[in-house]
Amino acid sequence: MDDKKKHQFDSRYMRMARIWAENSYCKRRKVGALIVKERMIISDGYNGTPSGFENVCEDDDNATKPYVLHAEANAITKVARSSNSSEGATLYVTASPCIECAKLIIQAGIKRVVYGEQYRILDGIELLKRAGIEVEFLDSTDI
Repeated sequence: MDDKKKHQFDSRYMRMARIWAENSYCKRRKVGALIVKERMIISDGYNGTPSGFENVCEDDDNATKPYVLHAEANAITKVARSSNSSEGATLYVTASPCIECAKLIIQAGIKRVVYGEQYRILDGIELLKRAGIEVEFLDSTDI
C-alpha cells in the first residue's frame, strides 16, 4: 500500500477511534481504541470501569479511580475473548499509551500503534519502540 493510501486509512480509523471514545463515561479524559487487522476492525475499546461496576470513573476529588481500564486494555482483552488474533495488527488509540498498556500491546503481538494525542509521560511510547513496534503520531490537524 502506498503512503498516501496508508495515511488515508490511518486518518479514517483515527476518526473512528475518536468517535468511539465518546462512549466513555469518564469526565476527565475520553479515550478510544480500535484494533485493525487486514483492514478489518477486530476489536474496539474505550476507557471506563470493569463490567458490572458503576459507570463512574472519577472519585469525589475528581481523581481517576485506580480500577478504571484504559481503552487499549479494553480492546486487547475484548479481542482475547473472541476468536480473533491481534498478532500483526495495528492499534489506533486517541492518546499515547501508558507503560502498562504498552506491555499489553507488546504481549498481544500488535506490530503498529498509531496515536493521536501526546501524553506528558512518554515511557509507554519509548517501550513500544524498544520492542520494535512501529509507532506513529497522527496529529488531529493531519486528519
